[in-house]
Amino acid sequence: MRKILLAVLLVMFLVLPAGSAGEPSPPFGPGETLYYDIHWTVIHAGRAELHCLDDTEMDGVPARYFFAKARTLGWVDTFYKVRDTMEAWTDLGVNYALRYRKDQNEGSYHKKVDLVFDKKTDKSYRYARGKLQHTLDQPRDVFDPMSILFAFRKEALYKGMEFDANVSDGKVSVVGKAFVEDRETVETGIGDVDAYRVRLDIRHLSGVFKKSKDARLYVWFSADDRRLPVKVRSKVAVGSFTMTLREYRPPVRG
Repeated sequence: MRKILLAVLLVMFLVLPAGSAGEPSPPFGPGETLYYDIHWTVIHAGRAELHCLDDTEMDGVPARYFFAKARTLGWVDTFYKVRDTMEAWTDLGVNYALRYRKDQNEGSYHKKVDLVFDKKTDKSYRYARGKLQHTLDQPRDVFDPMSILFAFRKEALYKGMEFDANVSDGKVSVVGKAFVEDRETVETGIGDVDAYRVRLDIRHLSGVFKKSKDARLYVWFSADDRRLPVKVRSKVAVGSFTMTLREYRPPVRG
């Protein structure tokens, strides 16, 4: 069961694509926070949070800083405890990744990953458990599994759109693809939301999705200028997952 509970959250970050530089002022910014409930079939299995924190620096370069965490709840927590965090840094325009960190604590499984993108050489260096394990040549505009979500939100959506972008977890570098299928109303903790349903191409993904012949992954984005990821749903070999927005706090505009 390792890595299954948070597969929806991690995969959403992995394959969502970005387009052009887009809007001069993105719909997100420091202070924005999204809170989610995670259900495995009908079981309320956990919660997740997604934050855009204050701008900072990464190796001397001005950077946007994103942070996410997820955990199990209730009786699920007693037999399979999950405490995961993810961090990502991009340039201020969110045009490419600078660094990505993941700290997984799932049951008896514990792993820390540090992925560094060297823009001088267009290479990435993936460290796991403190040791360099993978070095890859990367395209200039590559994103990590987390920052790709925010890059996607810079783009205006419409039914029938198709997207692709470079995404890497440090072990492989792929072109993620997504398709805007339809527009519909989604029930969330912040009320009914008019949203676009986006289907994700997950053929290149490993783990639970790779083992499922009929795996499906969908993300719903609000149809307003915020383009909030309000819902995620997957169907895999072990059942179905749904992640729904429970609470939203907008960015602080100075």
